[in-house]
Amino acid sequence: METDAFVSLVEAAIQALPEQFQDALDNVEIAVEDWPDFWTRQQAGIHSRYGLLGFYHGIPLTERTTNYNLVAPDRISIYHKPIEAQCQTEEELRRLVGVVVRHEVAHFFGISDERLHELGAY
Repeated sequence: METDAFVSLVEAAIQALPEQFQDALDNVEIAVEDWPDFWTRQQAGIHSRYGLLGFYHGIPLTERTTNYNLVAPDRISIYHKPIEAQCQTEEELRRLVGVVVRHEVAHFFGISDERLHELGAY
């Protein structure tokens, strides 16, 4: 899939979030990248570049203190090629992009992977 079409899927997934969550994504950049870099994979404990679909770079809302100000935007990276490699149809791709976007946004709000598993998010 062309990058522009993939970016459109990511934008649609963001627009599908409830409005209160969209409004709370203040000072967050959501970027589409082809592949996760080595440092990010290392930080996530993932060796294969196909193994990481998205990553939240920042300080979750639940961990911020009153000293948290004048900082660069947090960033959510959505990795095009690893997501695409896991899908055979456009519908699968659309669904997986939505899952990854929601997952990374959850991290911004301070929800851990363990809690997402408990909630049945995946």
